[in-house]
Amino acid sequence: MENTVELLGYYGNDIVHAQSAWTSTSRDLTDEKINRIPKLLNMLASEGHHTPFEKSQLHFLVNVDQATHIHLLKHRIGVSINGESARYKELKEDKSYYPEDWKDSKEMTNYWYYKLISETNKQNHLYHKCLEELTPILGRKRAKESARFFKTMNSQITMDISFNFRSFYHFQNLRNSEHSQLEVRELSEQMLNLVKNIEGNPFELTLKAFEL
Repeated sequence: MENTVELLGYYGNDIVHAQSAWTSTSRDLTDEKINRIPKLLNMLASEGHHTPFEKSQLHFLVNVDQATHIHLLKHRIGVSINGESARYKELKEDKSYYPEDWKDSKEMTNYWYYKLISETNKQNHLYHKCLEELTPILGRKRAKESARFFKTMNSQITMDISFNFRSFYHFQNLRNSEHSQLEVRELSEQMLNLVKNIEGNPFELTLKAFEL
């Protein structure tokens, strides 16, 4: 199963960012001030005055492997994350990620692609078997939280993630990079494309200001 991302909703736009910056003087909008918004946002972004961009929100639902889950948790700033937990429920649906760049015409990578599928299936079986047999001995709670040790790093979970635009820019700068692991880079690219394709393009000038 591929990693997936969905934009659940958003709040804010370029005007919200500009009005936030203008709070110290006057938030009233005139035609003249509206025409100044592109220049203002460019100045705020380039000179590091990023607080006004915290006033917007981007809300995503993702389905990702455990390695990508870790990348989302590490080095984050102003990001809210909730995820499905194998500690509180049995993962009855065995969702797993398999890297597509392993599956090609090369014999060795193709071998490891199918080897990963085989071993993942074995571990998923052990997870359910362990949970079943430990429950009457350790209790349901302890059985669930410890049986998950059989789950592999390519096991997928669903996560609810929200950014303000300042934290979204930080995430894009960090993870939408050639130095990032392929899976989290692809996820960040998908997130950015979803924001760019919101109907009406409400963040068009902000995206340009941050060169996203």
